[in-house]
Amino acid sequence: MKAVRLYAARDLRVEEIDPLAPPAPGWVTLRTTAAGICGSDLHNYRTGHWISRSPSTAGHEFAGVITCLGDGVTGFAIGDTVVADSRFWCGECDACRNGRTNVCAKLGFVGEVCDGGFAEFTSLPARLVHRHDPGLDPAIAAMAEPLAVALHAIRKQAVPSGQPVLVIGCGTIGGFVALLLSRLHEGPVLVADRNAERASLVAEVTGAKIVDLDAASIRSALNGQSLLYACDATGDGRVLKTTLDLLSGGGSIALVGIANAPVELELNTLVERETALIGCHAFIDELPEALALLPSLAPQLFRLIDAEIGLDEVPAAYERLLAGQSKGLKTIIRIGEAAG
Repeated sequence: MKAVRLYAARDLRVEEIDPLAPPAPGWVTLRTTAAGICGSDLHNYRTGHWISRSPSTAGHEFAGVITCLGDGVTGFAIGDTVVADSRFWCGECDACRNGRTNVCAKLGFVGEVCDGGFAEFTSLPARLVHRHDPGLDPAIAAMAEPLAVALHAIRKQAVPSGQPVLVIGCGTIGGFVALLLSRLHEGPVLVADRNAERASLVAEVTGAKIVDLDAASIRSALNGQSLLYACDATGDGRVLKTTLDLLSGGGSIALVGIANAPVELELNTLVERETALIGCHAFIDELPEALALLPSLAPQLFRLIDAEIGLDEVPAAYERLLAGQSKGLKTIIRIGEAAG
């Protein structure tokens, strides 16, 4: 079967590998139908930061159809259409026992600690698959995982009704945060991104207002109303410092971006302005809710797709995305069917 496997930093290969063995007890085998390329996939490819086994089939945002059940699996049937939960948690540490599986002491991710979805077939623990409506397009189903990440961020920050929110970074997670805020939050949504085309697309799809990261632009967009809340989806320390200066006291910044370097902050600024930094990691139990939202969000999500490709095109897509050559938010890999 065909798979896209990461060997080391900057070493991604499309290969023909042996068919999968029957699934282990408690696991299921899926025929993968669609998968999304995530910013963390690109980060791992560029830096090798999370490579724990080599080679490993990449991909943690994907949908598929169950083709085989391991011993002891109940509640699923062959032919079920499902999406993957990306988080591989231990179930035994204090965090897991208290329901905080996203901060498991031994947390790993599908596509790293076990093979992921950039392949024609893959196997996962049955606990990591969730059914979806078989009428849902696989490309939309594959976006359930990043949508759950965005949903977790806005729920964790809990911006009060009526308050404006600034979303910085219109990549997948930032764009999905803006989309969910446009549906679930009562209050103005602002977006900022150095990629003007991408910001324009997100604003058009969500109804958000585009702003520059300066006080005059934000003040004008809000007609003088104060800004207390922001979501940083960039992971850029310079952006975080600028954002802190733009917020009025008493608010918060939700952090969902992956940082590539240490960030130095003036802690007295946080203390004196009572500004909270809220780390938002993956998701806890938001995946079923994200799945339930997909049918109503499908028209908007289709518009946010940058390209649809096949497995053979994945390495070139990585390079294109790292070079910033994308106008949309999500590159979708169609597997076992023609790419659009």
